[in-house]
Amino acid sequence: MTKDTVIIGAGITGLTTAHCLKKKNKDFVVLEKQNRVGGVIKTGKTDDFTWEEGPNSALLSNTAVVNLFDDLKGSCEIELANEKVKKRYVLKKGKWHALPSGMLSAIGTPLFKLSDKFRVLGEPFRKTGNQPNETLKDLVERRLGKSFLDYAIDPFILGVYAGDPEMLIPKYALPKLYNLEQDYGSFIKGAIKKKKEPKTDDEKRANKSVYSVKGGLSELSKAVYKSAGKDNFILGVDDISVQPTKDGFTVSGKIEGKEISINAKNVITTTDSHSLPNLLPFVEEKDMNNLTSLQYAKVIEVALGFKKWSGMELDAFGGLIPFKEDKDILGIMFMSALVSGRAPEGGALFSIFAGGIRKPHIVDLSDEEVISLIKKETELLLDCSNFTPDLLKIVRHKKAIPQYGIESEARFETVKLLQEKHKGLYIGGNLIGGIGMADRILQGTNLADAI
Repeated sequence: MTKDTVIIGAGITGLTTAHCLKKKNKDFVVLEKQNRVGGVIKTGKTDDFTWEEGPNSALLSNTAVVNLFDDLKGSCEIELANEKVKKRYVLKKGKWHALPSGMLSAIGTPLFKLSDKFRVLGEPFRKTGNQPNETLKDLVERRLGKSFLDYAIDPFILGVYAGDPEMLIPKYALPKLYNLEQDYGSFIKGAIKKKKEPKTDDEKRANKSVYSVKGGLSELSKAVYKSAGKDNFILGVDDISVQPTKDGFTVSGKIEGKEISINAKNVITTTDSHSLPNLLPFVEEKDMNNLTSLQYAKVIEVALGFKKWSGMELDAFGGLIPFKEDKDILGIMFMSALVSGRAPEGGALFSIFAGGIRKPHIVDLSDEEVISLIKKETELLLDCSNFTPDLLKIVRHKKAIPQYGIESEARFETVKLLQEKHKGLYIGGNLIGGIGMADRILQGTNLADAI
């Protein structure tokens, strides 16, 4: 067949791209290796529980997300996190403490040293850093102090990246934080000034609220799939490969052993970096090495459900566990407290994460070893004396979260050069542009705009 555009991958990036192209009546097809859409987004359901086996929640952090939900109104209902559980716990010396949400709570918290609390007062007057590849660890210690690194930033990074502040480079991994210092000279001054900047109505709605979707995040994938036109998708395509031609590209693949071939003016890839050598065999080895040098954190995700809960009060978003505390889990999300309908009345549903960039071996443990680990930590951290869950699902993510480290500059530059060299080729996916769902939706919107 002949198409104007071929999108490779039907995760949230590819789905959003397809949705936006459909709105503009563009001619496209989406090729997906799996026999389902949504990529890592996957919701499980029983009569009693609704749990996630990929992302558990997301942020309303840009206007592309707001606009997508506007488009899907009637087919997909956004569910904002419960206002009563805004606080986030951080573990210190075996006890949960609420992460400070303002200056007064920051002064009283036992999470940070007194010297670092005073140090924060001088943050607006500290010199601006001049090392673009400074690690997150060095940046935070320089501006805020070590206890803020250990008990605020490190658990945050474990919750978002399952990563290591010594490896992540803020310029690439946390560009908004990096730019606060570079543009305003200070995190605090920058945050205050940005808050005062005028905003459009859509920007006001993109208020960084935590959200999920009624019925689970798979309902979002289904709604975008439907809006983009199911006839524009071909699922279960193996051995997908792209070759440049005089007039564009030829995309080949196999469906149940039968070969297909598509001529296209534009090709958009939305896969992880390690899929690119087979997808783009024409790319020189040096350039491909720059794309595939990206490291992914391995993560185990456990959905744990109780029809009757008798442990600690679930009055928070969840709990994060600093690496310094030397536990075998990264954090726990209190999903039944966060959004409604995830567990029976009086019950509880948790999403527990383990592994990460500093403990990758945990992903290779047997199911029995994982259950033993979860039992031990749950009994201790959630005051759960009767570990008899009604739901226990283990999901292993071998390539869970990309780590934007020192190699990112070369990767970003290589993507730019390849797109300039091969007009009509667009390289998306989580190897560039951020790792969160909001980043993926924004990238999909921007890819469609480019077409």
